[in-house]
Amino acid sequence: MRLTPDEDPRLSFTIAADANGILPDRMIAAMAEAGLILPAYDFVESQIQPASLDLRLGDIAYRVRASFLPGPGATVAERIDELKLHEFSLADGAVLETNCVYIVPLLESLALPPEIVAAANPKSSTGRLDVFTRVIADGTRRFDMIGAGYHGPLYAEISPKTFPVLVREGSRLSQVRFRTGDAILNADELDALHASERLVDIDDADLAGGVAVSVDLSGEKASGFVGYRAKRHTGVVDVDRRSGYSVEDFWEPISARPDGSLILDPGEFYILASKEAVQVPPDFAAEMVPFDPLVGEFRVHYAGFFDPGFGYAGAGGLGSRAVLEVRSREVPFILEHGQIVGRLVYEKMLARPDAMYGQRIGSNYQAQGLKLSKHFRV
Repeated sequence: MRLTPDEDPRLSFTIAADANGILPDRMIAAMAEAGLILPAYDFVESQIQPASLDLRLGDIAYRVRASFLPGPGATVAERIDELKLHEFSLADGAVLETNCVYIVPLLESLALPPEIVAAANPKSSTGRLDVFTRVIADGTRRFDMIGAGYHGPLYAEISPKTFPVLVREGSRLSQVRFRTGDAILNADELDALHASERLVDIDDADLAGGVAVSVDLSGEKASGFVGYRAKRHTGVVDVDRRSGYSVEDFWEPISARPDGSLILDPGEFYILASKEAVQVPPDFAAEMVPFDPLVGEFRVHYAGFFDPGFGYAGAGGLGSRAVLEVRSREVPFILEHGQIVGRLVYEKMLARPDAMYGQRIGSNYQAQGLKLSKHFRV
């Protein structure tokens, strides 16, 4: 028997078969109304972003021996039972220690239709605290990727790398985007968009494989310093507390060198900024893609989503520097001023969001320069 839309709300949510793009805020809300997103509790204010949905931690956490992927035919819950060391409640808050691995069921689960896939990423503030966070779904072979037609729960893998963090039920560390079809701009489309909108504020932009983003180590835009290095053995950071901590207790400023270089020490965490000011027009979204490890022993930008309107003049921005969360790997590595450290891939929105980045949603990083996470007092 086939149900009518009145009997099964999921049938009322439809997307054209030839549609290509990322779903905007109002379509994310419509997915929830149609039962395609299943929150344990109603969404809270600002949880739906212009092109993504913040995911909330549930009320219990599991400390596990090691990170894992369930793989085909297996559930995350089954692997937790095999690997957990202990479990504890997040109802009243709990501290997650550095270099430990935790799995937390999320308050949102999914019942995706066959034409929609989802991809997750840490929120900007999560990445700037050096909290390594990934989303896992049942039966998957990849982190942060949820396949078309997935029906089931979602989990966050969390491993603080520098600061111990206090989290609780409802804390938001990750975000998810929903897309249909092929949303990525090809080379010709990206060239045309840059010609009309000037995606970065330089004349000789490198657009091969995405908009190249380089590091600013000149010190000219930050009063003589180029970034911050995280301190070790600090106090706890409450992930839900805004402007609650002194910068000096957690970070060391890095002064510019005359030669425009910076030696990254193995295992250390840095906050730097891009040389370019970036903007994302309202009908597009962007993502910082993983950097090629063959050209440098470092990782850049844990939080890779850039929403429509980021840095855009019409949304109150004048171009925004991309803040770069940089972690060196096994060997010291020298970064040079202007060195390419990542690329922004632009994607089409399925429709323009009702609220762009910087409008009505309390965006903390619009028109930013070199900026720490919202947890620290300026």
